[in-house]
Amino acid sequence: MLDIKFVRDNPDLVKENIKKKFQNDKLPLVDEVIRLDVENRAAITEASDLRAQNNNLSKANGPLFGKLKKASEEDKPQIQAQIDENMAKVKANNETLAELEKKEKEYAERIHSIMLVIPNIIDPSVPIGPDDSANVEVERFGDPVVPDFEIPYHTEIMERLNGIDMDAAGRVSGNGFYYLLGDVARLHSAVLAYARDFMIQKGFTYCIPPFMIHGNVVEGVMSQTDMEAMMYKIEGEDLYLIGTSEHSMIGKFIDQIIPENTLPQTLTSYSPCFRKEKGAHGIEERGVYRIHQFEKQEMIVVCKPEDSMAWYEKMWRLSVELFRSMEIPVRQLECCSGDLADLKVKSCDIEAWSPRQKKYFEVCSCSNLGDAQARRLKMRVRGEDGKMYLPHTLNNTVVAPPRMLIALLENHLQADGSVTIPEVLQPYMGGTKILLPKK
Repeated sequence: MLDIKFVRDNPDLVKENIKKKFQNDKLPLVDEVIRLDVENRAAITEASDLRAQNNNLSKANGPLFGKLKKASEEDKPQIQAQIDENMAKVKANNETLAELEKKEKEYAERIHSIMLVIPNIIDPSVPIGPDDSANVEVERFGDPVVPDFEIPYHTEIMERLNGIDMDAAGRVSGNGFYYLLGDVARLHSAVLAYARDFMIQKGFTYCIPPFMIHGNVVEGVMSQTDMEAMMYKIEGEDLYLIGTSEHSMIGKFIDQIIPENTLPQTLTSYSPCFRKEKGAHGIEERGVYRIHQFEKQEMIVVCKPEDSMAWYEKMWRLSVELFRSMEIPVRQLECCSGDLADLKVKSCDIEAWSPRQKKYFEVCSCSNLGDAQARRLKMRVRGEDGKMYLPHTLNNTVVAPPRMLIALLENHLQADGSVTIPEVLQPYMGGTKILLPKK
């Protein structure tokens, strides 16, 4: 979310940014919010003047009450008339103040609701394009290989290992859920445990956060559009199931003043994630690529504004290093302007190679959100000079095993149907080096 003062001082820049994000329907909101801001500040100024008048009138009445007690019967009516006139003015001012305070509240609520949907200013390096078709490949890591044998669909690989039961999950919970079993379930846990230790070794603090958060935290960490398409609300309570642990990890700092000497805060968190997956993508009925429930290891950084781009670069490279350690080819894909969520300044995807599809698919998403989440959540940093400023927040997927499992199984599948276990995962699999098909 932008600062209203920034919008007031830079309306053309804000409009140009909206155009770059191909959201022209939001252009009228800039003029509307500026008009509301002018009216709101005028109402605040008028209310302040009336309060000052009331204060002066009350002060003036103090000596008049003293004079009234000592005055002769002849002078009392004149003094009383002055007191009554002052009190009448205070009453009239209070009635006007009540109306102005009501207006101020209405203005503030409307301004806030508009500011929530005006997109953040994107970084100048972001490629311009309307949607993900305009995303730009930046770099590849590892050689994508297509074996000389057919690679089955990922759920078929799992079924041959007796590792998944989607039919039972459908009966119990519906589409978008699964049971993982045996070696595949163990591999799922191994990936998460390895990712946890990988991040700890990189200096990140391991966290297990709350899996439910209040509505004001949801509003603080994500756009309204994403919220409606993603979040499950607990009926009758001000609680939402998290769609990613980033939500509760950034929410940890709501209304907090962070000492500057504690920055950067580098955290890695485990959580289950719950998503409606409404919209264009929808739920994948056959596989586990897009589902309602999954588990994930996340990385989060809260840092000084001048350090955020360096952290952005470091974070996505950590994802590359992690995937390459498991012998999975990946590429970095720069997200274009139209593919950026409204809070994001810059974002990229790390995509893993799919030998079956002969293309890459998303497994990680790294984002720099600038000070947008900090402003919404009222997070502040107290500098060494005592002055307050807003920190920058960043997040990136470490691993989300359903998609990671797809990449791992496809890239390590052998012609006989067995699956080799990357060396780094073998200690987490009890030394197992290969999974043999049961069917």
